[in-house]
Amino acid sequence: MEVKLTREEIAHLSTTPSKRKWYSKIGLALFVMTIPTVLYIFIFHYLPLGGLVIAFKDYTAFKGIFGSPWTSMGGFKHFYTFITSPNFWTIIKNTLVLSIASIVFNSLCPIIFALLLNEVKAKKYKRLVQTIMYAPYFISVTVLVGMLFTFFNGDSGIFVRIFDFFGFDARNLMENPDYFCMIYVVSGLWQGLGWWSIVYMGTLANVDPNLHDAAIIDGAGRWRRILYVNLPAIIPLAIIMFIMSIGNILSVGFEKVYLMQLATNLSSSEIIATYVYRVSFPQFGGIPQFSYATAIGLFNSLVNIIILCGANFVSKKVSDNSLW
Repeated sequence: MEVKLTREEIAHLSTTPSKRKWYSKIGLALFVMTIPTVLYIFIFHYLPLGGLVIAFKDYTAFKGIFGSPWTSMGGFKHFYTFITSPNFWTIIKNTLVLSIASIVFNSLCPIIFALLLNEVKAKKYKRLVQTIMYAPYFISVTVLVGMLFTFFNGDSGIFVRIFDFFGFDARNLMENPDYFCMIYVVSGLWQGLGWWSIVYMGTLANVDPNLHDAAIIDGAGRWRRILYVNLPAIIPLAIIMFIMSIGNILSVGFEKVYLMQLATNLSSSEIIATYVYRVSFPQFGGIPQFSYATAIGLFNSLVNIIILCGANFVSKKVSDNSLW
């Protein structure tokens, strides 16, 4: 049966509906909801960037940011002072060692833990393990460091007694600079392993069951299914997480390192963040060097940006996975 349309009906069908205005009721409501967040980010994250200018000045609080004179060497005096300082390479080495060790273990161990936990079929046991592993993440850094000093106490520390039982001398382990990195990384891994594996557990939960069924039909055992089905599913996410970690390679957590620092382990625990704090707020009546500290922080951020862009470029060329 043939249906004939009039000219008016054809003209009505050919006209495209007008686009919905962005300031419609729903759009305007969503726009208004974003205003507080945008203002917060602008006020507390973008406006303070103007203070970076003091890195190129001899800043004093009495003259203010704009009244303070510019430094010599084209404004790069403080950068040159930091790079040529006697402890520059020690600070950079300590920062890189702690950061690289943390990135390696904190990137690989959550993946392994998620892959193994995903194979547990008993739901009650799986939930129990998840609860036990997630709980340490909610312990504050101050409490965690206090626990470390208690556990490694030379007189009554539980770890010291365990090591003594096996014939190892573990007294004053927190004061030994040779063990600072190991204690820092292992304690951080214990605290965050369960929490960091959540994203991988969520990805594994969305793996198509048909892939496992096909692998079983082809004769693949559990380990081969982990290697050829589960692992490829989380590799793109793992690469993104790794790139984001690389971007903070020189930004080791300040609080934990500072709380673990002692006069005896300073040769291994002095990093950029703690050095900036000591320069900004010197002890025993020293003069604060805000311009010098800002220059060090700016140097740290620029290096992080360069490393992040480099890691993203390499990842995009090698695996087609990148942040942008």
